Amino acid sequence: MSLRYHNKVVIVTGGSKGIGRGIVRVFVENGAKVVFCARGGAAGEALEAELNKAGPGSCKFVACDMSKEDDIKRLIAVTVERYGHIDCLVNNAGWHPPHKPTDDTTAEEFRDLLNLNLVSYFLASKYALPYIRQRQGNIINVSSLVGSIGQKDAAPYVATKLLGRMGTEAESGLAALYLAADATFCTGIDLLLSGGAELNYGFKSQIPS
Repeated sequence: MSLRYHNKVVIVTGGSKGIGRGIVRVFVENGAKVVFCARGGAAGEALEAELNKAGPGSCKFVACDMSKEDDIKRLIAVTVERYGHIDCLVNNAGWHPPHKPTDDTTAEEFRDLLNLNLVSYFLASKYALPYIRQRQGNIINVSSLVGSIGQKDAAPYVATKLLGRMGTEAESGLAALYLAADATFCTGIDLLLSGGAELNYGFKSQIPS
């Protein structure tokens, strides 16, 4: 089987667990050179060691707080210093807050949410874009709910899926790989990886497996 992203350089933010981990894994399995980040170090370092041993691509973990501009600059700089260019940026780092009435949400909580889910995407794109332009590469923005959610959190959402289950980390990774490697005439689109949840959001008569 041919490698679909051989020797391409990819940055994945929030890449040490969940959807991000699935994206990192699929790109490495398809020959890419991946730089991925997260706040905590242990999970990222373990994933780095596992995937570099398995190949055929490679990965480098960088500890990075995506709510801090200097950390984002350093992430891009480490990638360019290591590989000289960037082919794809996957903006995956994000957070979905617990359901909470607006009256109980503080301004500081809302600012923190915007800073991670919106401002960090802008800054990562801003600093990576000059290198991506050189390669006619891609920027992929990932919504935090489209892929895999831990099983203990999944029950309230499963009934909203036409397919009757949550997505997997691998499916999230394959969707990102498709956009980077195959969807060469697509730009500015939304790829809904939702198991049909957007089709009249609510409980559904599910399609049997």
